Amino acid sequence: MVVTAAELDSKVTEKLTEAQPEVEMKGFRKGKVPMALLRKQFGQRLMGEAMQESIDGALNSHLEESGDRPAQQPEMKMTNEDWKEGDDINVEVSYERLPDVPESDFSKIKLERMVVKADDASVEEALGKLGETAQSFEDRKKGSKAKEGDQVVIDFLGKVDGEPFEGGQADDYPLVLGSNSFIPGFEDQLVGVKDGDEKNVEVTFPEEYQAEHLAGKAAVFECTVKAVKEPKAAVIDDEMAKQFGAEDLAALKAQITERLEEEYKGAARAVTKRALLDVLDKKVKFELPESLVSAEAGQIAHQLWHEENPEVQGHDHPEIEPTKEHTKLAERRVKLGLLLADIGQKAEVQVTDAEMTQAIMNQARQYPGQERQFFEFVQQNTEFRQQLQAPMFEDKVVDHIFEQAAVKDKEVSKDELTKAVESLENE
Repeated sequence: MVVTAAELDSKVTEKLTEAQPEVEMKGFRKGKVPMALLRKQFGQRLMGEAMQESIDGALNSHLEESGDRPAQQPEMKMTNEDWKEGDDINVEVSYERLPDVPESDFSKIKLERMVVKADDASVEEALGKLGETAQSFEDRKKGSKAKEGDQVVIDFLGKVDGEPFEGGQADDYPLVLGSNSFIPGFEDQLVGVKDGDEKNVEVTFPEEYQAEHLAGKAAVFECTVKAVKEPKAAVIDDEMAKQFGAEDLAALKAQITERLEEEYKGAARAVTKRALLDVLDKKVKFELPESLVSAEAGQIAHQLWHEENPEVQGHDHPEIEPTKEHTKLAERRVKLGLLLADIGQKAEVQVTDAEMTQAIMNQARQYPGQERQFFEFVQQNTEFRQQLQAPMFEDKVVDHIFEQAAVKDKEVSKDELTKAVESLENE
């Protein structure tokens, strides 16, 4: 590309003219500084901006006219290294263009969608788990030893270096042994205690403990056991159902049935989606940009290496060379990514603002008490918003294809669906 000296001079003049009304200089009224003086004072600085804007503008015009879409950021190199003001600028631009993706007839794609009905056994199993969460505790026989799963009611006083510390004391505290609600090692030492026992529990706070003044410190908790209680599962009846917001047991069963079938539906969709992607991978052929495949293969190799070497946290390790398997997987990912993006663009698939807001709210719930900080982080982080949006866009494109493909429902058992999902996870 060539950016002429006249174009550059025109752009610099345009910038100076725009700034002139606000410029103040000794000996001149505001806005009355002569253009020649402005050019002498600021022209050199503005020349760099003008060069960049002109080059960017020329590249954008070229891409619009050619219809090319660069696979990655174009590389630019100024070829007349002895350039001086008044010369044209010669710029060499190179990029790998994204390929044209062929049209596909989705109506010829045949898929099976697993359908699982929630049977009585599954509903009863779910009811039993709810009963466990609604359990109560009753006093064990006098003198009984506490077991894993029992509740012990204790008074405790914690000390570090012989001195009590803030937040280390409580009376009549109900602690379920095995709940892991206290620091590691605390609950284990209370297994076997009896009502009336006094026991010193010796523990060490984790190095990453939230209270910095206690992190890594050894502590002794002086405990008095007030009661030992055994768990009693709730009776599965209308009263228990009301604890979970249902009118009666029949209504609770209906809610569980609906929830289970929604879970089965989500799992079945994942299986059908994988089958669709497999079909598209085999059916659609086009040349892939080497730069994207190479970058993706490197990322896959790097990620897998860290999974195999979890003790290495940073990037201080030998260079990791992608294997043929890594490259093959990268080719699939790049092909499907470009294909789904092209299908979505042509079908005008969009993730709405309302859908994005809902996704952000769902993520924010994972940070209770810090929702406002999370929203501020999302507003300032474009890359994170794109990471949230990408899978939503992909799912909408997949749904678009499902609507046109020949998808046949097939009723199967829960076990068959489970095996299909497990096979996905093992690939």
